[in-house]
Amino acid sequence: MKRWPAVGGARSLRWRLLTAVGIAVLLLWFFTGWFSYQQASHEAEELLDGNLAQTGHLLMALVENNEAQLGPLATRLATVRGAKDNVYEPPLEFQIGRGDGSIIARSANAPDLPVLGVPGYSDIIRPTGSWRVLNVASADGRYRVQVSQSIARRDIAAFEVATTTIFPLALISPILILLIYFSIRRGLRPLDTLAADVSVRSPENLAPLEKGLVPTEVRPLVKALNRLLARLDRALENERRFTADAAHELRTPLAALKVQTQVARRSRDAAMRDHALGQIESGVDRATHLVEQLLRLARLDPLKTVESAAPIDLRAILATAAAQARNASLAASRRIVETYPEGGLVSHGDADLIGIAVRNLLDNAIRYTQPEHTVWLEVGREGDGYSLSVRDDGPGVPPASLARLGERFYRGRETTTEGNGLGLAIVVRVAELHGARFAVANAPGGGFVASLSGLPLSHCTSI
Repeated sequence: MKRWPAVGGARSLRWRLLTAVGIAVLLLWFFTGWFSYQQASHEAEELLDGNLAQTGHLLMALVENNEAQLGPLATRLATVRGAKDNVYEPPLEFQIGRGDGSIIARSANAPDLPVLGVPGYSDIIRPTGSWRVLNVASADGRYRVQVSQSIARRDIAAFEVATTTIFPLALISPILILLIYFSIRRGLRPLDTLAADVSVRSPENLAPLEKGLVPTEVRPLVKALNRLLARLDRALENERRFTADAAHELRTPLAALKVQTQVARRSRDAAMRDHALGQIESGVDRATHLVEQLLRLARLDPLKTVESAAPIDLRAILATAAAQARNASLAASRRIVETYPEGGLVSHGDADLIGIAVRNLLDNAIRYTQPEHTVWLEVGREGDGYSLSVRDDGPGVPPASLARLGERFYRGRETTTEGNGLGLAIVVRVAELHGARFAVANAPGGGFVASLSGLPLSHCTSI
């Protein structure tokens, strides 16, 4: 299985957050920079156009009523130039003419254009260069003024203004990303602390994790981990108790087998030896039954649901379990009465597990019922499922013991009766796997009732 790196990999929360926020910051910087560049460039163009307009109107004011002095004016204006390396003072060229188009005065580098152009701004593209031109006409139409600026020089000036505007953004963005990185790192530090706390724990340390210092968003995770640790603690405790109880239960029949083996070996009397061998056989049967119950519980414990659920004939399963119970040695002098409703009884689940649960209930009732007494096996519909019960007319169970029936190795009735306290525990587990409920109670008229209710119906009407 491929393992993802904890830090720096595609699965790292820190780097995923940094990447997402970094991309968002860069996109924001790009669009902000682009918008600022466009706005600054537009404002620079507006400023330069205003410069053209101011110059054009100033020249027009000089021309009117001063035509005789315009000759030396062009020469004097030509000497007024900005610094060559100052992009914010692009050279200004002009032409002054009359209303018939004749030229009165012009600057040395003014583009060769007619002064009778349409008043207003225009861009003139020529092979020798491109110009931004403003044509101004006097109110009486006698004079024309044309001022021009090189578009290339204007673009340089606009670019300088725009880049100066967005430069602070370009400078701030890396600093902002760096601050975001340290903020994310600091914000996720409680997760690192939590991971370190979990990683250094020993298998025996299942105490709850400290959740006081973790962020609010992480507390549900810590609560879930604490619930998991609590379940693991209970599971390990149950396993330790189960192992201890199993060892205790096995120790008794094994010790009895050893004693009976010694008696059989040393006995000179054939009848005594046969009795000892019979006790050995009975002890082996009890030990075998206990081991089978333990193995069955060990197989059922890890399951979350039945592995091979299918439509099952509940009537046939109950009839088979009752027939097997009648053939048992203890049931020779007991009556088993079966009560079934009319029609089919098709449930959904595991036939083997349901059969085991019913046999355990019948065996439990037979063990605690006196000879010549009766055990009833009943089944019927209950809501959206089936309910089956096993009832006897025995002595019942002390009320204090009812709540503990179903616990492993717990025997609530007289200890002189053979058993290991696992039969009802298996029934409880089978009920859990089928989504059913297990209940025990003393019958109102005397006796004991154990029932399974809520066994699921099957959508199939026949098997």
